[in-house]
Amino acid sequence: MPVLMRARRRDEEHRTATPLELFFDLCFVVAVAAAGRQLAHALAEGHPGHGVLGYLMLFFAVWWAWMNFSWFASAYDTDDPLYRVVTLVQMAGVLVLAAGVPRAFADSDFTVIWFGYVVMRLAMVAQWLRAALACRGAERRTALRYALGVTVCQIGWLGLLAVPRGDVPWVFVVVGPMELAVPALAERERGTSWHPRHIAERYGLFTLIVLGETIAAATLAVQSALDEHAGLGTLLPVAGGGLLLVFAAYWIYFAAPVHRHLRSNRQAFLWGYGHYLVFGSAAAVGAGIEVAVEEASGAAHLSAFAAAACVTVPAALFMATVWLIHSRHQKHGPAQQLVLPVCSLLVLACTFAGHWAVPAAGLVACGAVAAGVSLTSRQETALVE
Repeated sequence: MPVLMRARRRDEEHRTATPLELFFDLCFVVAVAAAGRQLAHALAEGHPGHGVLGYLMLFFAVWWAWMNFSWFASAYDTDDPLYRVVTLVQMAGVLVLAAGVPRAFADSDFTVIWFGYVVMRLAMVAQWLRAALACRGAERRTALRYALGVTVCQIGWLGLLAVPRGDVPWVFVVVGPMELAVPALAERERGTSWHPRHIAERYGLFTLIVLGETIAAATLAVQSALDEHAGLGTLLPVAGGGLLLVFAAYWIYFAAPVHRHLRSNRQAFLWGYGHYLVFGSAAAVGAGIEVAVEEASGAAHLSAFAAAACVTVPAALFMATVWLIHSRHQKHGPAQQLVLPVCSLLVLACTFAGHWAVPAAGLVACGAVAAGVSLTSRQETALVE
């Protein structure tokens, strides 16, 4: 007999991510990697408009599927056999989605992705209905609204199969906001009991996964260029600068705990939704480094300036977004508050350095870390004195 899916307490002690949640996240590595590869290929071939638009749509699909599960699990994870089986079904849907990424990117054919989403969303609806069966009153209505909202939105995604392929972006313009509205509408009467520390940990772990995929993509790009007999002296500045960017991104994101900021649904939703740009830009840095490596080895069909922008633009976006939704809540005084916004502009300015743009951006990012550490240390010393 499956246990009743009772809501977990928001103040539950020692709440951490489960092995099943970590396994779930690892399946998303495949989808993130597939989207990143397609973006890198499109940029290297000189098709930035098609590449960026396709990437934004596909990454939205990946990110939103992860969001749906993570917030539900924070509130209702029972980790019993039935819960595990349904979660494994969702993971199978993620892998189907990942398999459809190349076809969607190249031909705007979302058939496979839509089918993968059906698998994930039916499992998600089943989870919400199971939660509704175990509760009463406002909490039950919240669960039923979620189940209804997810179902209606999945029907809306049928537009991906019905409209001409050139009109696919309009389906995202219409159905995407509907998806984003479901949590606010479902929880307007009573919020779910998501756990602030657990949610912060889950987002941090996914950030690590995305940064890890960025390093893997860059490493494979360098390896491929070396196999094509590219000069090591040409590749080292790009590889070294890219590594500095990723290391700095890790430090910047995890500089201070954020769970104390997540005190209400409004704060948590804005923070959670903003991570679309955090995750998306972090993964795009890896694609950009691939492009920069290809340009340095003479295999890309774009200028040094354009290749540099493929790295500096997402890197600057990552720094600015992390500051806006995440870091600024732990900063004190104008000096600390200005570090990341100013450094994001400096990273953008590095675009004009051409072939030296990536190492220059890496040094700027490390400078941001050093400045932040120094200012924090001074503040702590002043408080002690």
